[in-house]
Amino acid sequence: MYKHFHRLAWLAFALATVVIVFGAFVRLSDAGLSCPDWPTCYGRAAWPTQADPAAHLEEAGRAFARPVETHKAWREQLHRHLAATLGLGVLALALLAARRRRFGMAAVVGASVLVAAAIPLYMQGAHVAASLLAGLGELILVVAALRWSNADLSRVAALTLAVIVFQALLGMWTVTWLLKPIVVMGHLLGGLATFSLLAFMAWRATAGSMLVQADAPKLRRLLAIGLGLLVLQIALGGWTSANYAALACGTDFPTCAGQWWPQADWREAFVLWRGIGVDYEGGVLDGDARVAIQMAHRLVALLVFGHLLMVAVRLWRTPGLRPWGTALAVLLVAQVALGISNVHFGLPLAVAVAHNAGAAALLFVVVSLLTRLRTPQ
Repeated sequence: MYKHFHRLAWLAFALATVVIVFGAFVRLSDAGLSCPDWPTCYGRAAWPTQADPAAHLEEAGRAFARPVETHKAWREQLHRHLAATLGLGVLALALLAARRRRFGMAAVVGASVLVAAAIPLYMQGAHVAASLLAGLGELILVVAALRWSNADLSRVAALTLAVIVFQALLGMWTVTWLLKPIVVMGHLLGGLATFSLLAFMAWRATAGSMLVQADAPKLRRLLAIGLGLLVLQIALGGWTSANYAALACGTDFPTCAGQWWPQADWREAFVLWRGIGVDYEGGVLDGDARVAIQMAHRLVALLVFGHLLMVAVRLWRTPGLRPWGTALAVLLVAQVALGISNVHFGLPLAVAVAHNAGAAALLFVVVSLLTRLRTPQ
């Protein structure tokens, strides 16, 4: 393994954290459609600013059928630039990890060239050709990941690059499909998958990072269950946000609109695909469907809290793992407090962004422990 691989992996992980938190800020500040085109913003590599003549801003708004909001556009386009920088970091990791594989460098470079060539084609309106090139690049990376072992992290590095490419596609569809909820939720999950894969690579590449415990198999099983529950809860959180259901119960907690079990439309709440061409900004569901989404998010939160709190107690009682148990318990309590504050105070931006960051922090602790725990030889 390249001697600086772990440093690059940790740097990419830190940047992924920034991208996730800043992405939450963009989404929650209603700036997700502030750049109506992709990957440019009103035709620019940067973004319109207040320094531009008013006539130019009005012309750009007419050309793209959306008024220019300079105070929001910079958020969306800066997020794209940060994500692109992260993509270059992941590409460097994939190249380093694949250099000892037969045709490894050729596979990574070839896939990247295909994806890069798809972008100008898309901008020129050749959407089918662009999709075919991007899909072929993805296929090359997935096949390479399946063929390679993970002893030198080449498999997970190729897989992470494939996820990054798919994330770019989801980012494009978020704009072109007008904040379609399934795409918005998928974009969130893809970002956290990248975050988790980078944490895995960083720990594995760091010498002496393994935690040797006799009861590691039992702890890993409990953590795996916790990871599944946490991913489900994060997905529900993304679905809640994408459907503008965070305040479906008003500012009531633990009741919802003054009731313990309010009227809710569970069937309509979880229809994942509703076609293309609908503007989802502001949400399209009625109140009962949004209530169902909010209630599901609260109920699964109870499961996650109960299970991970039990895991935290188990970790706290295990010699050598007490700091991890303490961290997990503190993050759990903080996350619940942030969730309640979101409802009680009417979804203040700072609290809502912190709630997203808290989910990422919990995910990091669980993934780190799953990666590092090992039984004695």
